[in-house]
Amino acid sequence: MLHELAEWLTPHISGFRLFQYLTFRAIMATLTALAVSLLVGPGMIRRLAELKAGQVVRQDGPQSHLSKAGTPTMGGALIIAAIVASTVLWADLHNRYVWLVIAVTLVFGAIGFYDDYKKLVLKDSRGLAARWKYLWQSVGGLGAALFLYHTADVPAATQLYLPLFREVALPMGVLFVVVGYFMIVGFSNAVNLTDGLDGLAILPSVMVASALGVFAYLAGNAVFSNYLQIPAIPGSGELVIYCGALAGAGLGFLWFNTYPAQVFMGDIGALAIGAALGTIAVIVRQELVLLIMGGVFVIETASVMLQVASFKLTGKRLFRMAPIHHHFELKGWPEPRVIVRFWIISVVLVLIGLATLKVR
Repeated sequence: MLHELAEWLTPHISGFRLFQYLTFRAIMATLTALAVSLLVGPGMIRRLAELKAGQVVRQDGPQSHLSKAGTPTMGGALIIAAIVASTVLWADLHNRYVWLVIAVTLVFGAIGFYDDYKKLVLKDSRGLAARWKYLWQSVGGLGAALFLYHTADVPAATQLYLPLFREVALPMGVLFVVVGYFMIVGFSNAVNLTDGLDGLAILPSVMVASALGVFAYLAGNAVFSNYLQIPAIPGSGELVIYCGALAGAGLGFLWFNTYPAQVFMGDIGALAIGAALGTIAVIVRQELVLLIMGGVFVIETASVMLQVASFKLTGKRLFRMAPIHHHFELKGWPEPRVIVRFWIISVVLVLIGLATLKVR
């Protein structure tokens, strides 16, 4: 919105030329989303408390979690509102990638909202049935992947790139849709599984979004992408605005979600953030790098899959409880220790992912 206004005013007032720079608008998007989160957060938390949208705690989980019962949930609505408002304000609204990621955020947020609302407000313990949740996630993920496939305007937009290998670019054809679908839906559920402790999911999401913003900025710049030998995707640079907004909104949410949390994200936030990260990675052709940078989410998901497989095949559990962060709690680690150590792992993995820009 402001980008279009600045374009109209620049011939008359040269100072508005500043709005043409992606870096400036990304910084402003980050600060705007942060401000929205901090300003709107207290009121939203009070409203959620009035709706009695409180956390339901599993009785078979760590006993320390029993005190969390009743804590307002569905705080992900705050994140989504801040992201969308900031992105619309600062991004180039003629960019199809921006609108696609916003649409994915809203669609997956709506799925999470309905599930949360049924469980927490209507007190329907079943929530949205798993088959229906997965169906609508599949519709959203498949729709986004098909859109990217049919609107691809350069060969690089549908090729598979391998980190560390400079000249490996594998044409995928229709397989691109399959990969895109699994990245979007899979990462959506991975972030949701990780969202089990105060601040555990949101800070890694902020770090991964920030790193993806770097990849988006470089992929959208022909000079930088050629120098670094990464896929050049025209128009993808504008996604740095969305990534900045997600980082700012996430930090604002963390202000209230840090231990001991005043509000939880809920499915509405976790599903939306995970799907958005997956979509951005598919656009900038960095799916494998996302799996590295988002390694905490991957490990959490793998722990659930291994736990289920082990129990069905052998009748024994590999972990005391899955996802794996609960395993460490049941071993006696205090919750803050688990959270901070997972954050440290995320920092390391994000740095490794960024290092692939030069190690080719």
